[in-house]
Amino acid sequence: MATEPVTLELDEAAARLFKEASPEQRRKLEALVSLHLLEAATSRQSLRELMDTVGKQAQERGLTEERLQELLREAEEARATNERL
Repeated sequence: MATEPVTLELDEAAARLFKEASPEQRRKLEALVSLHLLEAATSRQSLRELMDTVGKQAQERGLTEERLQELLREAEEARATNERL
């Protein structure tokens, strides 16, 4: 599979995880992102349906509303800190 470098804006925690990943883990993460982007772009689902599907999958994998809110708070705090710098 041919690849091409791109730049993505990620929340601080996701960016840190990617940067700290081993080369093998990075390749796996890159493949996962590619698959999700292709799926989203070729899906006949509306954006709302796609978001609902992703939300259900996240819940099935153990993401709770409390943890989601915590992640969103952390991301917002990280953005605010970066904006002040």
